[in-house]
Amino acid sequence: MSQPTIESILKEKRTFKPSPEFASKAHIRSWEKYQELYQKASENPSEFWGELAESELEWFEKWDQVLDWSNPPFAKWFVNGKINISHNCLDRHLTTWRRNKAAIIWEGEPGDSRTLTYAQLHREVCQMANVIKQLGVKKGDRVAIYMPMIPESAIAMLACARIGAVHSVVFGGFSAEALRDRLNAAEAKLVITADGGFRKDKTIALKPQVDLALEDNKAPTVDNVLVVERTKEKVHMEAGRDHWWHDLQAGVSAHCPAEPMDSEDMLFVLYTSGSTGKPKGVVHTTGGYNLYAHITSKWIFDLKDDDVYWCTADVGWITGHSYIVYGPLSNGATTVMYEGVPRPSNLGCFWDVVEKYGVNIFYTAPTAIRAFIKMGEHHPNARDLSSLRLLGTVGEPINPEAWMWYHKVIGKEKCPIVDTWWQTETGGVMITALPGATPTKPGSATHPFPGIMADVVDLDGNPVADNQGGYLVVKHPWPGMMRTVYGDPDRFRNTYWEHIAPKDGNYLYFAGDGARRDEDGYFWVMGRVDDVINVSGHRLGTMEVESALVSHPAVAEAAVVGKPDEVKGEDICAFVTLEGGFEPHDDLANQLKAHVVQEIGAIARPAEIRFTDGMPKTRSGKIMRRLLRSLASGQEIAGDTSTLEDRSVLDKLREGA
Repeated sequence: MSQPTIESILKEKRTFKPSPEFASKAHIRSWEKYQELYQKASENPSEFWGELAESELEWFEKWDQVLDWSNPPFAKWFVNGKINISHNCLDRHLTTWRRNKAAIIWEGEPGDSRTLTYAQLHREVCQMANVIKQLGVKKGDRVAIYMPMIPESAIAMLACARIGAVHSVVFGGFSAEALRDRLNAAEAKLVITADGGFRKDKTIALKPQVDLALEDNKAPTVDNVLVVERTKEKVHMEAGRDHWWHDLQAGVSAHCPAEPMDSEDMLFVLYTSGSTGKPKGVVHTTGGYNLYAHITSKWIFDLKDDDVYWCTADVGWITGHSYIVYGPLSNGATTVMYEGVPRPSNLGCFWDVVEKYGVNIFYTAPTAIRAFIKMGEHHPNARDLSSLRLLGTVGEPINPEAWMWYHKVIGKEKCPIVDTWWQTETGGVMITALPGATPTKPGSATHPFPGIMADVVDLDGNPVADNQGGYLVVKHPWPGMMRTVYGDPDRFRNTYWEHIAPKDGNYLYFAGDGARRDEDGYFWVMGRVDDVINVSGHRLGTMEVESALVSHPAVAEAAVVGKPDEVKGEDICAFVTLEGGFEPHDDLANQLKAHVVQEIGAIARPAEIRFTDGMPKTRSGKIMRRLLRSLASGQEIAGDTSTLEDRSVLDKLREGA
């Protein structure tokens, strides 16, 4: 049997064009305009990015050279240019009407709220920057930020950037051990944290985790801890080391000029967990990242001055960095921060926030969308969502049926959907629809952003035929790209640039994802290459089989992994969460197997269906398929599990096995 084509696998023929009304007001208003931009960027990337850098950002000193690619894969962008991202996010708006515009709208899980105008946010950022300096932090020093989703987390990031300190945000759900690893890897001098936060109807203690991370001098580079009061839970304060933010803020100046930074000065290091070994410190620098976060935010989310924009991520992840803080604020937008998540006491809390603040742009993860589906339509239908004009998805490929539910139930069939593919390493979105220009197909990330030269190739770097599986690569540098792995340039080269053979002497950035490109040039991301199952020589993307399973009315969520098979090499094991009203039994398992055969073909029939009440997920909502692969093959769980949100899910799966 030949390898199934994308049509036979996804059977996805539906196309949704931007409405004339939306397109007429969009920044990029037609498919022809997108093609014109893409061609210009491909023919002369330096001219394209240079013009944008000049028109979209404020520089203290202009660059000498747009791109230095003389030592690949180590790029330099806007060489010798001087800039400050905190200045671009704050100061330049203060001389306009935006001075008194809402910069951050924050909603706490218990129902408290704050709104900070650009002038107020500027004042608090300057005060925190001065406090950080008082605590001995200098330009180039690393500062760890271990915070709940409160305004002070964004304030801390902007304050570090203002004085040239390098921030390393550690998600507030990480354990003390995981925090300590990151503190030591970054050689952090200061930790900014809070007494705790609120999440899922619980108080989450943070300061005690910092104390554990620092005990017995196990993170010796840390000199001070700055603590924001949030929950008012009693915490230990170590004399001489620990300081309350409100005490130090009370006596500090609100004047702190932004430090002119070289375009290639490090802005932040963000650690990503690997399947084995220590986490990778992804390094992003100042000028190129500022431009890329700015222009992708502007064009992909079609940001307008009267928009209320909400990305539901946490600032502990790259999505929060680029699309809660730096991208929206650089554009002078109003960005919503929400402390909580859907929880037993209020499954519809996201829709409450949309209704309360009149959110226009809503950006969330497919995992969340599948959870919304399971909760039922009555939650969004009970709220007024008429303010929404644009929807987005981020984090993993979205099943076409989940896309259609999002389109119909949340978007009321009037909101374009931008399905975005990108990574911590890329700094910003790489493949996406532009909402006024691109006809969308459910489940496809559509086309590369202008300036992103993406391709689908084989291991020798040769482009594969339409509808054939291959490796997703980028053939030319872009401003938002990571510069290195912190302290380990060899790991950067080995991990990202040496999997695929260089083509004509040019390095290819390999994202680690498999993809297909259809006859219309649309990219269909299949997920991580290690999430591609090779059954009797036929490559099947896990997302493809998951899409078939989720299209069955009994299935709320599915995760598919490969398991060793003596004959086939690998076989398919599917973990399935059922919709309410359905009970797990052998007949249903057989029905689901037959349904996959009907949707894809006999080659994709799962060898095993395992029913589960929940999936092992990271705290950012991604299913940890690596753990499921270990369970399916009967192996011991190994590698980094510090990002696992709920360990009880894993324990139940082990018991079931």
